[in-house]
Formats: sequence, structure tokens, C-alpha cells
Amino acid sequence: MIEVFGNRMEITNPGKPLIDVFRFIDHTPISRNEKLASLMRRMNICEERGSGIDRAIAQCEFAQLPAPDFQKNDLFTKVVMFAPMTLRQMNKEDKRRACYQHCCLQYLAGQKMSNESFRRRLGISNEDYSIASRIISDTISAGYIKLDDRESVMLNPHCPLLEYKHTRLQGIIRKAKCTSGLQAYHSL
Repeated sequence: MIEVFGNRMEITNPGKPLIDVFRFIDHTPISRNEKLASLMRRMNICEERGSGIDRAIAQCEFAQLPAPDFQKNDLFTKVVMFAPMTLRQMNKEDKRRACYQHCCLQYLAGQKMSNESFRRRLGISNEDYSIASRIISDTISAGYIKLDDRESVMLNPHCPLLEYKHTRLQGIIRKAKCTSGLQAYHSL
């Protein structure tokens, strides 16, 4: 079901997701009905790469829109796409989500997230770099991302290295170096 409101669009799909919503951005696709999915792939109705979420988030970043909010429930999965809003209109969770998703996209692109790249993502001027630093620090405090311990931030204090980190489905922690030097933590 798709519902359009003045300030957002909500897309709701019945059923609990097969993977954690934090992993939508980088997980390989999993199908509930592989026979139907295989038929749809052969008919070129859908792809098998699972790049739709990544592309949608990248387009939100390109348009400097707030990061999409992925929500799960036992009965449904919902994605909320927001209309344009200023940084001042975003709440803390909106900013954390933008920081986390930007870090993930940077990792998937083989680049590092930095204060500079995050400022570009949110449209923050160079003079206001401390605003981006506060959001990154808040995202670290929330446990979504973590500074990379293996590299010295002193190499470039204005471009902290970050690492993206999450758990696999089996609960094993996998570390993947991100261009931003942050780590993201999520347990399934």
C-alpha cells in the first residue's frame, strides 16, 4: 500500500522482513517465494542484485532529502520517504539515520565518509563544519557508527576515518572498513 501525505510518502508491505531493516542497504536479496521471484527475473520484471534500496537512498542523498525511515513490525514492513526539509526541521533520529546511511553508501562505493562528505550530503556550509561533527558524534553515541581504532584520526583531524560494522545473520560481527572510519552496530 502506498500512502502520500503532504510531508511524506509511506510504502507498506505485508509481512515481517526476512532481514534486519538496517541491512536493507547492503544485504543480498532474499525471496519468500523463490519460484515467483525466478519467473519475474526471467521476464525482466525485477533484478536479482537487490540494488533498489541502495539506489533510492543514493537519490535521496543526491536531492538532499531526509534519509528514508525503514520500520518493521510483526505484520508489516514500512518505508517512509520524506519531503524536503531543512536541517533545523530534522529531529535527532533523522540526522542519525542520514549519517548512518551516508556511511553505508560510502562504504558500498569503496570510499570513506568524512565530515566533508557528510556536509555535502546535508548541504552544510564549510564554515559550519561543527554541525556535521556534532551529528557524527551523536550517531557514534547512539551506537550506529564508531570511530575506526586502527587508524589515527590525527592524520587528518578534519576528516575522521570511519568504519562500518554490522552483524551477520548468524550473529557474528563482521568488520568492513569504510571510507568514513565509522562502524555501525546492529544486532538481529
